[in-house]
Amino acid sequence: MDNKGKKHKGKHDKEKPWDDKDDVERWKIVPVPDEPCLLEVSSFSTLFPQYREKYLQEVWPRVKSALKQHGVSCELDLVKGSMTVSTTRKTIDPYIIVKSRDLIKLLSRSVPAPQALKILNDEMQCDIIKIGGLVRNKDKFVKRRQRLIGPDSSTLKALEILTGCYILVQGNSVSAMGSFKGLKQVRRIVEECMLNKMHPLYNIKVLMMKRDLASNPELANENWDRFLPKFKKKNVKQKKVKTKEKKQYTPFPPPQPPSKIDMQLETGEYFLSDKKKSAKKWQERQEKQAEKTAENKRKREEAYKAPEEVQMQDNDNNRKDDIAAMAASLKNKAKEFGKRKSATDEIDAEMYIAGVQSSKKKSKNKN
Repeated sequence: MDNKGKKHKGKHDKEKPWDDKDDVERWKIVPVPDEPCLLEVSSFSTLFPQYREKYLQEVWPRVKSALKQHGVSCELDLVKGSMTVSTTRKTIDPYIIVKSRDLIKLLSRSVPAPQALKILNDEMQCDIIKIGGLVRNKDKFVKRRQRLIGPDSSTLKALEILTGCYILVQGNSVSAMGSFKGLKQVRRIVEECMLNKMHPLYNIKVLMMKRDLASNPELANENWDRFLPKFKKKNVKQKKVKTKEKKQYTPFPPPQPPSKIDMQLETGEYFLSDKKKSAKKWQERQEKQAEKTAENKRKREEAYKAPEEVQMQDNDNNRKDDIAAMAASLKNKAKEFGKRKSATDEIDAEMYIAGVQSSKKKSKNKN
């Protein structure tokens, strides 16, 4: 019982009958046989839009001849709007059917036939990025897709040069062709652009710096994070959307506006005779005319009104005040001058003359 519960390590490491044979080459690469080796027929089909029908009809003989070289049959169904590829008895490479499937996918997504046929090469891979479900708002989706393309497709051309991939933006998908490394970069840039995480121009700057660093043999094996720029997302203030106040819901419709006849019935005009109606209209016309003539007369009379001389009155008042102040100052000066004159009459001028005083004293002493 104890032996059954225990796990024996390496119990499956038993000797195989071919382990002792030395003539077996275990790491030998077996080449692809020239004879057909597929036992089952594999096929793939895809739909294409109606506007591609005419172009596919023109290009289909070229596509058919290219696939025939690899032993793959293809069919174009214009009634159902589909393309089908399938293996035949002459198919040698089993992976060529996957490449053929990618070919018809690229053709259905508006990739030109000469470019799409390059996918049959072993070095070329493809990736179809669906961007339709990344953005809900249609206006935002169109703006971000245009941001990815750039003015005159300049951003797209720069990405093609830096990643070494062919990129085509069509509708709700982005088709890319190139190496695995380039396709990975393209997918990351497209998703970041559509999700508004980073602008494609920043990614282009980073790719250019990486290319420069890769060309330097001293920095080829080092970490490049310290050289690459770090972009921070800025919060741009958006315009506030003015929301209209919702009116209270009422199941009843709004009241119907009164008609012309209803208004005449309310005023009693409906029951008047034609003569009275015309007389009333004439009277209303006369009243309006009289109001208009009075208004025109008032406007004409306003042109002949003399302007108010407010500033002139203020100047006259200021002048009167100045004249009164001058008269008061002159009176004060005259009074002061009169007082001085009376004081000078009492003073004897001989007191201020030294010679006259001494002669008088001598005459008094003689006497």
